[in-house]
Amino acid sequence: MKGLTLLYLGLLGIAIGVEIAAGALVAPVIFFPQDYLGEGVLSHFQSGILMTQVFLKMNILIGFVALYSMIYEVQVMMMRKNFDLFSLLSSLVVTIATGLFLFYYTPFIVHAQHMGAEQTATEIFYKMHKQSELVIKILMIAQLGLFVRRGWLLAKR
Repeated sequence: MKGLTLLYLGLLGIAIGVEIAAGALVAPVIFFPQDYLGEGVLSHFQSGILMTQVFLKMNILIGFVALYSMIYEVQVMMMRKNFDLFSLLSSLVVTIATGLFLFYYTPFIVHAQHMGAEQTATEIFYKMHKQSELVIKILMIAQLGLFVRRGWLLAKR
């Protein structure tokens, strides 16, 4: 079980790192290309399309991590070994937030982009985008909580 826990911690760490990298490192470069390449290189709409491609690739990883997390926590609960209610609830939050991001917000954003730049300039798009940012932050906090808690429980053994 220790090996599966270490794999779990590794996956959580990778997911958190990728999410931070996408939001804090990649997004500012993609949305402000004029800082690096000069004016008129990409429109905000084109930058959004590129950023969506980054998130679509990230979605594969976070979907896998959420699935692994739920399977791991349910297995631990069923084995009654190292069961931790905080970890189970955090995993549930991770699964719900990931599901919302993958199956609700991402498809909405992709669809709006396919409809054209004018669809991404609406109030509805702005609100949905802001909500998706909040969901990713909640996801990261829950993942971080799981990472710390499971790491602490592993170290305690």
